[in-house]
Amino acid sequence: MTAAALAFASLWAVAGFGFGLFYFAALRRTVEGYRGGRSHLLPIALTLGRIAAAVLFFGSSAAHGVVPLLTAFLGFLLARSLALRAARRPA
Repeated sequence: MTAAALAFASLWAVAGFGFGLFYFAALRRTVEGYRGGRSHLLPIALTLGRIAAAVLFFGSSAAHGVVPLLTAFLGFLLARSLALRAARRPA
């Protein structure tokens, strides 16, 4: 693997991590919206927005090849583990 390819893969990993942080923050707001018991319009909109953003992000990474897709997903999974750790921490 060349240095340029490694840098490109690293960029996708960082992008996947950033997207994951955004995704799981929106997921948390969705759960809080459902738990709040008010209108279900915001949680539904957030859910549809998260799904659409995930399709666009991972579709874009897949269009660049398998290595960007895998590294973006790796970054996304790292953000997931961080979000789970934060959710398990006692408030």
